[in-house]
This record gives sequence, C-alpha cells and structure tokens, in this order.
Amino acid sequence: MKILILYYSRSGNTKKLAEEIEKGVNEVKGVTCYLKDTASVTKDDFLSSEAIIAGSPVYFGSMSAELKQVFDKFVTLRSKMGDKIGAAFTSSGDASGGKETTLLSILQAMLINGMIIVGDPLDATGHYGVSCCGAPDTKASLNAFKLGKRVAELVKKIKN
Repeated sequence: MKILILYYSRSGNTKKLAEEIEKGVNEVKGVTCYLKDTASVTKDDFLSSEAIIAGSPVYFGSMSAELKQVFDKFVTLRSKMGDKIGAAFTSSGDASGGKETTLLSILQAMLINGMIIVGDPLDATGHYGVSCCGAPDTKASLNAFKLGKRVAELVKKIKN
C-alpha cells in the first residue's frame, strides 16, 4: 500500500513538515511512503497511491500555485481518485497567516476528486490538518507524525 506525501516548499519549512509526516507513515508496517515535491510528482504517483497527504505554504490564504497546478494537471484522473484517502498540511510565516483557509483549499481539491478526507487526530489538534508557523517546532512535528501515522493506519483498515 502506497502513500504519497506531496508538497511545495519555497523556504524549506513545508518540506520539514512533510518529513515529519513521513516518519509517522513509516511507523506503520505494510505501508510504503513516497515523498515528492510538486516538480517531480507523476501521474503514476497519483494513480498508484491509496492516500495522498498534500502540503503547501500559505499563499494569500490558499495553496501555492505550484500545488494547485498539480491538481489542475491531473484533473483527467478525477474518475480514478474516488475513495483514496486525502489529508493536508501547511506552513506560514505568521501565527494568523491563513493556515486554516489554506488547508481547506487543499481539502476542497481532494473532495472534488472524490477522496475520503482525514483531519489530524484528536490527540493532535483534531482539526483540518497539521500546520506550523515557520519551521515546525516540537509540537508541530509530533502532530505531523500523528497525522502520518493516522493516514497509514486508515489506509490499512480501509484498503485491506
């Protein structure tokens, strides 16, 4: 079972959060994790994944153009994306910098693709996904780990 962690990161903070999510996914046996940035993701990555965890920095309260471009580019795959698990993460430069609206913009794209949406676990923040301000601190890193593990465990439950 394959999980794709897809991200765009200009400063490196979103990539750091993606790497923490990857650690959580890798905690679950029988699941393979692929970490890809928006420039290297392929059509096959989308099709062969049981789950996609996508992340972007906050750009004007929404996902980056680079991540949006991936969803736009693979719109023809929409009929094959149904019932895959989707989750989101983001980073921002400010504490109130639009993280929730950015998470929702990513989740909207996933919903339009017919994906099953997963937020972060209740023992993390229990909201739309994982976020941090600047580089992930200890708490954000732990929440990212928990999100990755949760998605991996759900993939095993749903796809077995």
